[in-house]
Amino acid sequence: MIHSLFLINNSGDIFLEKHWKSVVPQTICDYFFEVQRKVSEPTDVPPVIATPHHYLISVYRSDIFYVAVAQSEVPPLFVIEFLHRVCDTFTDYFSECNEQAINDHIVVVYELLEEMLDNGFPLATESNILKELIKPPNILNRVVNTVTGASNVSSELPTGSLSNVPWRRSGVKYPNNEVYFDVTEEIDCIIDKQGSIINIEIQGYIDSYTRLSGMPDLSLTFMNPRLLDDVSFHPCVRLKRWENEKVLSFMPPDGQFKLLTYHISGGMIQLPLYVRPQISFISGSSGRFDLTIGQKANLGKNIEKVVAIIQMPRQVLNCNLTPAVGSTSFDPVKKILRWEIGKINPQKNLPTLRGNITLVTGAPPPEDMPTITLEFRIGQYAVSGIKVNRLDIYGERYKPFKGVKYVTKAGKFQVRT
Repeated sequence: MIHSLFLINNSGDIFLEKHWKSVVPQTICDYFFEVQRKVSEPTDVPPVIATPHHYLISVYRSDIFYVAVAQSEVPPLFVIEFLHRVCDTFTDYFSECNEQAINDHIVVVYELLEEMLDNGFPLATESNILKELIKPPNILNRVVNTVTGASNVSSELPTGSLSNVPWRRSGVKYPNNEVYFDVTEEIDCIIDKQGSIINIEIQGYIDSYTRLSGMPDLSLTFMNPRLLDDVSFHPCVRLKRWENEKVLSFMPPDGQFKLLTYHISGGMIQLPLYVRPQISFISGSSGRFDLTIGQKANLGKNIEKVVAIIQMPRQVLNCNLTPAVGSTSFDPVKKILRWEIGKINPQKNLPTLRGNITLVTGAPPPEDMPTITLEFRIGQYAVSGIKVNRLDIYGERYKPFKGVKYVTKAGKFQVRT
């Protein structure tokens, strides 16, 4: 299925390559670079590129292109999901997944890729199983491996490979049983200058962190499961029961994993924030920027960690803006204005950002207006209205434990002015 994998940074340098079935020369990436040069943003690169003898399937994560090479037709979503799993595994092992972290742990990276793919086909992709095969790097392991020449690969098979539940280790014991769920929603919303919603979509996912002894069987129900549409589950979820009863029944992996993702479009969705932009450009000289962000009066929750990211047009040379709350920074190369607002307090002054914009001398007024992306966090609140009703645990004599928490946080949305 997958013959080779190339990791490419934003500068166009191939800093890592891994081959399984046969060695594919780096020149195959010339087709990728040719397409990349034709797009303005890295995210605009098409995920599938057909060449005379190969298919290039790629994803873009953390300023890195993960480019998989296949010599025959394969389900592209299958490969894309595997590439995302590779990035998630690196993040779990190294706490971050960027070029520096990968280069610093290059030996572990090759060991992980060797275990995750067997002769071009995915084999072990669950984090808890991989950690039994390959120990996560730490200072002590690196010193011992350097002195002795040993590797991080375990000499024993993972316990999950010996059971009917390949994503869970057997014989797990914890003095305190606990399980956590984290609901995150990202909102893609287009509103006009008057604040009216033109289009709105929500992409949500539920992360879980379990520390349960034995082989527990969990059932999770929602108060309004009909809201969930286009749902994608972790392999541990029993699909039939969800289709018939709308109940999430699953035997979870040990540790952290993504339980499900869902998509909601349209409907009676109310935004927790409002945005009032007033942006104008004057030909050949400057422009005026005025942005106000506020919290809806009927929200009843505190909005924290608010960050506004404004993608300016390429004609913008500099921004001289004064925030009423927080601080700002402008990247003149990427043309990105970042406004760190923090917590919105409705009892105090509204967060406003006003000032002048300097354009390139003699440049015509920009045709594309800035795109505003908001990131924020709201505890115990989901914009879609999804709510957890009940969690039941079977299989062991679990005591009523206090570790169950339901934490929801709204994600981010875009405002096109």
